[in-house]
This record gives sequence, C-alpha cells and structure tokens, in this order.
Amino acid sequence: QVQLVESGGGSVQAGGSLRLSCAVSGYTASFYYLGWFRQAPGREREGVASIYTMTGNTAYADSVRGRFLISQDKAKNTVYLQMNSLKAEDTAMYYCAAGRASRIATPLNSAAFPYWGQGTQVTVSS
Repeated sequence: QVQLVESGGGSVQAGGSLRLSCAVSGYTASFYYLGWFRQAPGREREGVASIYTMTGNTAYADSVRGRFLISQDKAKNTVYLQMNSLKAEDTAMYYCAAGRASRIATPLNSAAFPYWGQGTQVTVSS
C-alpha cells in the first residue's frame, strides 16, 4: 500500500518561502508520478506540480511556474515543493499524491492519482 506523509506547511508573509516535503513508501519508485495539489476553501482541488520519478520530468501549473520548484530525492523516497515569492492566493491545503505513470495521461489531473497524503496547510498573509 502506497503511503504519503506531508510536512513543512505553515504561515508566512507574502513574498516569503516555504518548502514542503512528502515521504513516500510502499511503491516501486521508478515508474510513478508524484504530484503536489492544493485546495482552498470553496474551490476545487488543483494540480500545482508533478514529477515523473524515472526521468525527473516536471510539470507546473501556470499560476506557480517560475515560483515553485518540485524535486525528488530518490534515496530518501521523498518529493519536495519549494515555494518562493508566495502570494495570498497560494493559501490552501497542500496534498501530495502518487500514481503509476502508465495510468496518468495528464500529470496535473488530480483524478488520475489514486494515492494521497493527509495534507499540510499553507497560509500566506498579505
């Protein structure tokens, strides 16, 4: 069973930075997409960034491209989301998710990811 545990959320002022971590276990690391998604109150869950563990290829939402960076540490089975230049609109619950690459056509589509962590809250004050 794939398990994901997020950490690193918190409160920060606009313009600041945070780094989220997600420890992943119970999967064959090479053939998965690992993704970060977020959901703000009253809004749908949206894809933020994802990474293909085999090649390191990444995808980003337009709203975060150039500000956020997704990376992985294969030795630690951990995926990170470095968030810079944070804005108030980045405030949301952030979730880490995993899915087999063979079953994911769109790596920012939350519906394609079957395994999810519990989430970590990010609050950005303006």
